[in-house]
Amino acid sequence: MKLKLALVVVSSMMLGGCLSTPAVEVSNICNLMDEEVSWYRSIKASEKKYGAPAHVQLAIMYQESHFASDAKPPREKLFGVVPWFRSSSAYGFAQAKDGTWDWYQLKTGNYSADRDNFDDAADFVGWYINQSNKRSGISKSDAYNQYLAYHEGHGGFNKKSYLAKDWLMKVAKGVEKNAKRYKKQLNQCASQLDSNRIWKFF
Repeated sequence: MKLKLALVVVSSMMLGGCLSTPAVEVSNICNLMDEEVSWYRSIKASEKKYGAPAHVQLAIMYQESHFASDAKPPREKLFGVVPWFRSSSAYGFAQAKDGTWDWYQLKTGNYSADRDNFDDAADFVGWYINQSNKRSGISKSDAYNQYLAYHEGHGGFNKKSYLAKDWLMKVAKGVEKNAKRYKKQLNQCASQLDSNRIWKFF
C-alpha cells in the first residue's frame, strides 16, 4: 500500500513539469482516482464546497475532455480540406469557453485559475453545477439536465434549445449513464481513495 502510494507521489512529481495531460479512456473511475490522488482531492473539495456530486462532475469532465488538460475543439475544415478555425474557445479539462471562464473568475475572485489545471477545472465544474441549480432549478445530482445546461448555457437550457438537438440529448444520456456508473464505483472504493488522500500529505 505505502509502496504504491510512494510510486504515485514520485510519478506526480515527475509529471509536474509536463505541459499537458493526454486524454484517457476510463472504464473504472476508481483506478484513475487511485492513480491521480490530487485529482480525487480536488473533486472532493469541489463537492464539499458546492454540493456538486463527485460522480456528476467527473462524468461531465470526461465527456468534455477525456481528462486531457489541453483539450480543444477540433479545427473545422475549409472546403473540407484546409484546417480552419476552431468551433469555439473551449479549452482545458472542463472545456470552458473564454466568456464563461471570465464569468467564473469574476464571481469567485479566482483570477489566477487556469483551465489546464485540474484543481481549478474541478472548482469550475462544481461552481457551474451550483449555478445551474440556482438559475435553472436543476438538481445537482441530475447529470442529464446538468450536462444540457453545461453545454447550452443557462439561457439556452431555460429556453429548451436542446430539444432541437437530438445528438446533444443522446450525449447527455451518455453522461448520465457514466455518472451512474461512476457513483457505483466510487461507493465501492471510497474508503481506499479517502485513505490515499490522507497519505498524500505525508
